[in-house]
Amino acid sequence: MRFYQIDPSLENYWRGVILFGNNFATYKFALAHALYDVPRTDSLVTLDDLAVPFARHICEHLKNAPRQILNDKKPGKFITACLQFNQGEIPHEQLIDITVRHGFSVVLDAFHNVNGGPLETQFFINERRESKGIRLTDDFYRLTLAPQFRNLIHETDARWSLVEKAWALDLPPPLLDIHYDISGETLFTLRQNARITLTSCRNSLNGYQKGHCFYCHAPVSLDPGHDLLADVDHFIPLAAQTGMPGVNLNGVWNLVLACKSCNRGENGKSARVPALDLLKRLHARNEYFINSKLPLHEAILNQTGRHEQKRRSFLNDQWNAALRCRFHQWQPVAREEVIL
Repeated sequence: MRFYQIDPSLENYWRGVILFGNNFATYKFALAHALYDVPRTDSLVTLDDLAVPFARHICEHLKNAPRQILNDKKPGKFITACLQFNQGEIPHEQLIDITVRHGFSVVLDAFHNVNGGPLETQFFINERRESKGIRLTDDFYRLTLAPQFRNLIHETDARWSLVEKAWALDLPPPLLDIHYDISGETLFTLRQNARITLTSCRNSLNGYQKGHCFYCHAPVSLDPGHDLLADVDHFIPLAAQTGMPGVNLNGVWNLVLACKSCNRGENGKSARVPALDLLKRLHARNEYFINSKLPLHEAILNQTGRHEQKRRSFLNDQWNAALRCRFHQWQPVAREEVIL
């Protein structure tokens, strides 16, 4: 799997941490949010200062998602303290003290580990023993100035929500299916005929497209009301559904983010079928999902095939089926070099 390796921007290294790192606890997401929040007046961030936003994010998530550790039969001292704080059983000062002593024991060393080893780009240095804190690197400061920085916050929220919901559902992977609610622009699954909303569709897709329009590669935004707010688009047009019975065109495999110009502009895609070279790009994007695990990868495997060659054949079959439905082909004008 090659993601940040072929497009080594700081934003994509960070996405590597959030999207592809192992998740045995949600501490990595809480630490990411703490780093978004901490004042950046000094490169050294003490554990006392880091503990405030770190504990706050865990406490907030525990209110709606009690499972923040994969194997949580016996919560550790940190999670227990967060639960006690939420119940009003301990004061904030005690919560922060316990967070400093027990909340960072693993996550600071594990944060940059992706695919079994550390990233070559580090956003902080763990100085817990030397300075009782972490030291933000120049790369982290540059990251905060990057055009995609605001998007990373939304992407972290979406990834955290997906991990929580996957653990809470505790469904056997073959039974997990994910659908798109067009009106609410959310991803959902069904359990015992009840709809369970997972997270924002737009925020979940964006990281795997590296913050750009799927078609022309122009930058897109996740901020509501922003001029560059991305549209959620069906790669195979939803209008083809009548000629493709039994195929879930609302599945994650068929959803991409597009700029407004490509999706509904004068020369936009509308109800046409993207050209064949874009089908290859869709396959590459879906493989990113599969390599990220929990739970979107299982949904795509269920919908398109358990093996890569089968997934390629599935996409080719759907593309040809759409053409047989008399849908015309469409090719965007690339506004930036496409690196997916």
